[in-house]
Amino acid sequence: MWQRPFPLIGDTSSAADRAIDPGGWAFAASDRVVLDEIIAARRDVRRFRPDDLDDDMVEHLLQAAHRAPSVGHSQPWRFIVVRDQHVRTQAGWMADRQRLRQATAMDEPSARQLLQLQLEGIREAPVGVVVCCDRRAEPAGVLGRATYPDTDLWSCACAIQNLWLAARAAGIGVGWVTLFEPAELAKLLGIPEGVETLGWLCIGYPDERQTGPGLERHGWSVRQPLGELVMRERWENGAAPPPPRSRITAPEPSRVVTARDQTDRLLTPPGSLGILDKVLDRVIACCGPQISRATLILAAGDHPVADLGVTAFARSVTADVLTAAVAGRSIGISAAVAARIDWRVVDAGSSTGDLVATDAMTAAHTAQLINDGIDLGAGLARDRLVVLGEVGMGNTTVAAALAAVLLRQPSDAVVGLGSGADSAMFDRKCSVVDAAVARWHRHNQGAVAGVVDGVELMSALGGPELALLCGVVLGASRSGGVVVLDGLATGVAAAVACAMEPAVSAHLIAGQRSNEPGHAAMLGHLGLEPVLDLRLRAGEGVGAVMATRLVLDGVEVRRTTAQTTQLSHLR
Repeated sequence: MWQRPFPLIGDTSSAADRAIDPGGWAFAASDRVVLDEIIAARRDVRRFRPDDLDDDMVEHLLQAAHRAPSVGHSQPWRFIVVRDQHVRTQAGWMADRQRLRQATAMDEPSARQLLQLQLEGIREAPVGVVVCCDRRAEPAGVLGRATYPDTDLWSCACAIQNLWLAARAAGIGVGWVTLFEPAELAKLLGIPEGVETLGWLCIGYPDERQTGPGLERHGWSVRQPLGELVMRERWENGAAPPPPRSRITAPEPSRVVTARDQTDRLLTPPGSLGILDKVLDRVIACCGPQISRATLILAAGDHPVADLGVTAFARSVTADVLTAAVAGRSIGISAAVAARIDWRVVDAGSSTGDLVATDAMTAAHTAQLINDGIDLGAGLARDRLVVLGEVGMGNTTVAAALAAVLLRQPSDAVVGLGSGADSAMFDRKCSVVDAAVARWHRHNQGAVAGVVDGVELMSALGGPELALLCGVVLGASRSGGVVVLDGLATGVAAAVACAMEPAVSAHLIAGQRSNEPGHAAMLGHLGLEPVLDLRLRAGEGVGAVMATRLVLDGVEVRRTTAQTTQLSHLR
């Protein structure tokens, strides 16, 4: 008998070996127990510590991902490691917007429950990894893809699971975020056509140590018994299941986490103040826990478009309100005084065009107004909240035209009746907005889809007070402050600022949702939830002032509420 030769590499077992001991490939029982524990303890983490991850740990996790199985050994995964806070801030803004959009498609109880949850930690986690699938190879050319062309995507999902388990074993948290429009995320990261993203992995040391799935703990869903999900031999009949870079920086993740940690120490359940808690986290992260002051900037502008029959009041009413405001007697200033908030009135001047036939302002005039606003906002935001208000007959039409371009919505989706208007006036406003937007598009046919030049847009369709407030938003954000928005007009000014500097979004608070139909869509675009929803239509910053008082009181409540002593149970 000849002795069987044994290979020196690869599989050194023989058929006889495998027959004698079919289970001989198994790891030790103790190893299997550890693996089961890691799998059972894997969690989708949403809250992260600011502590950095070193490159060696990131490399270790990516190596684990790279060892995943792939169809035809094609290894279609590509990993984009994102540490840049500017990029993370922009991605966080995208996720904020999608979260609100998804909530609008749900029934009210589900939507309210969704909005209570923290669904991502993009801004806080020190590392983001975007797993991409390079699909540019023809499916027929990859073994196994000809009949199942999506197996390359499944392979990348296996890579994500490998990374996730390796991270859990190392005490690192991972949160998988898919609250993105894929094309928008691809544009942010310069991903070419033919390459698809599988969302964003937030990676860092966890600021929570949950014993069970977070959504299950919050009552969103429960894990189904395995027996309900396993069928023998064939599908069992039944009904389909129910659908289960920038000059502006966001607050440092460490400040965000510190603000949240301080709340956890209060003698009250976490999240007990609802939406206000989220707002307070943002305010304290940006401004610190001692913030106690605010200033209303009430900007006034005159609009020739008012002469086109789009407002129930004469253009001269703007001057009347401005005079009353300077005297401290307009409703916006009265609200500020009642709320113990400082105020400043700014006459931003007049537009020269009616939007339909000519641009509202020259580019030079617009740029000067924005720069003036930057100086004003930067100076105020160093020690207080900046609150926006506006006045100008006809400026709801101006705001609607800007919103139609920014949101890519038809006029009847963003135009409202305004104060004292009737249905005939509504139709005229829609016609004016349609004509203004059409003129804008004719002059911007060569522009890249979705890319808006803020100064050009504000020059063509804006107004002086909105240009000034756009600058105020930019200046306050650059100083690290927080801006409280009022109605649609101030939201549009902030949206133009975000188009110029996306990181602005991390410095905004929606004081209220007004009665203007386009305002809810604009807040969704900004990724903001309103503090108040009182169907206000006063303008002049009234809603923002009321919300600001509530926010400042909330800061004081946090500052004076009893704190608990947190003793670590770890030994």
